[in-house]
Amino acid sequence: MVLGRTLIAIGAILVVAGLLLILRIGRLPGDIVIRGRYSVFYFPLATCIVLSLVLSILAWMLNRK
Repeated sequence: MVLGRTLIAIGAILVVAGLLLILRIGRLPGDIVIRGRYSVFYFPLATCIVLSLVLSILAWMLNRK
């Protein structure tokens, strides 16, 4: 029972991650990009917030009984 729910949760997380990669959600407004002469610093702040919200809602839905 617990193993089944865990596998479903892992599968759902992988599906969401795959969709996010396909939709190129990693370049949201609010992501920080600093371009230097020889390097680029990228910090996906807005993307982290969106992913946190989605995963929190998913965890809440799976833990409801």
